[in-house]
Amino acid sequence: MPTAIYPGTFDPITFGHIDIARRASKIFTRVIAVIAENPKKNPTFSVKERVAMAQESLKNFKNISVMPYKGLIANCIQECKASAIIRGLRAISDFEYEFQMAFTNRKMSARAETVFLMPNEKYTYLNSTMVKEIARLGGDVSNFVPEYVERKMRKKLKASGA
Repeated sequence: MPTAIYPGTFDPITFGHIDIARRASKIFTRVIAVIAENPKKNPTFSVKERVAMAQESLKNFKNISVMPYKGLIANCIQECKASAIIRGLRAISDFEYEFQMAFTNRKMSARAETVFLMPNEKYTYLNSTMVKEIARLGGDVSNFVPEYVERKMRKKLKASGA
């Protein structure tokens, strides 16, 4: 049973993330969305909040689960007994970074094969940073994130005074 991990910060999860997870779920028997603890990215949402948003957003996919992870993805793939790391490529600008990460992960873990998936073209420009900025400026993000995530974003922004 091939398992893949789909790591990311998911701060917050977007329709682009969901599209990549959906595509991966058609290829792999099991997909684990790994919510990375990466304080260097200064996330808006806590790991617990990001896990909850991802679980709600991915609940209709029976072969996708969600878990938090603190540490190296090369270790995560071993612990999850996964055979692949899923990464989304939106544009050429993503490629160099993702290429470096794929080789680094492979060097650290022989099981770390990276599978690159392209999202639907309507999500190629979409990223969490952009969505948060639109929301902070009072824009409509309903085309970018599920309703549940949008509500959580509005509540978080209101609480922070943004």
